[in-house]
Amino acid sequence: MSGNLSGQSENVQADREQPTENDPVLLGFLECPTVADPATCAADVVVIGVPYDLATTGRAGARAGPDAIRLVSPYVGWESRRWPWRFALRDRIRVVDAGNIAFGTGDSRSMVSALQAQARSVIRSGKALLTLGGDHFISLPILREYAAKFGPISLIHFDAHADTEDVEGEFHHGNMFLHAQREGLIDPARSVQVGIRTQYAYENYPMTVLDATWVHDHSAGETAAEISRVVGDAPAYLSFDIDCLDPAFAPGTGTPHPGGLSTQLALAILRGLVNCNIVGMDVVEVAPAYDHAEITALAAASIGAEFLYVFAANASDLEATRN
Repeated sequence: MSGNLSGQSENVQADREQPTENDPVLLGFLECPTVADPATCAADVVVIGVPYDLATTGRAGARAGPDAIRLVSPYVGWESRRWPWRFALRDRIRVVDAGNIAFGTGDSRSMVSALQAQARSVIRSGKALLTLGGDHFISLPILREYAAKFGPISLIHFDAHADTEDVEGEFHHGNMFLHAQREGLIDPARSVQVGIRTQYAYENYPMTVLDATWVHDHSAGETAAEISRVVGDAPAYLSFDIDCLDPAFAPGTGTPHPGGLSTQLALAILRGLVNCNIVGMDVVEVAPAYDHAEITALAAASIGAEFLYVFAANASDLEATRN
């Protein structure tokens, strides 16, 4: 196991990979099987955690996010068929959890190296990544590995902030999508940011912005349709900063900003993206120290689960076209 997970599962599913002497069966996301080598295991999606928050500019604490999300995830995953879907996730795809990446304490470069190595091995093996953060900077190393496979990729970005600030700092959770553009990792013309409600470079801005007011003035279906129109059939990476949600629904985060989306609205938009070619996702910026009754972690777990169902629906459609 490359890192630590919180808790121990009481009911080990029969199809879980057998642990080694030094690899106990722990609680994976949605109680999925835990594995030590995700690149070689039989899986469609690999969950990893990145307990890192050294790039934050607000309140620290997102390093505890991955374990908090996993801990509450059984409350999301107890349904064999998550509402409103009409199929069981495990009937469509296999999901495994590879734990948290390990890196040197206080060493951002070590984290980037470890995260890119893990992402590279998973992506090159043909699997998708669901990454639990950690602060939002972690999206940049992951995008480097997705771009290495697909070329410039579409970005579907849910957030209160555009994260394209032209500020100095190699490790900064507010400028990584500017760096992603400069490094040629994303295709701005086929990328869209959703829920934005803070300033950004408005004039000649290269990405489509559906700000919080626009989203609230339109339905979930209309928002999803506009995202799909912009992205088209390009491979897309979905990055969800939990502060896209209003603090009423997600208080446990480092940079909360009022006026955001409800959890229900966000989930409905995600469900509307079944026609998008989403190849990976992260959920970031959950800071449990500021949470109340675990509602932020629960929202993040729900968003991660929704991605898995969207991915499973798309995988089934792809298989049907092949047959």
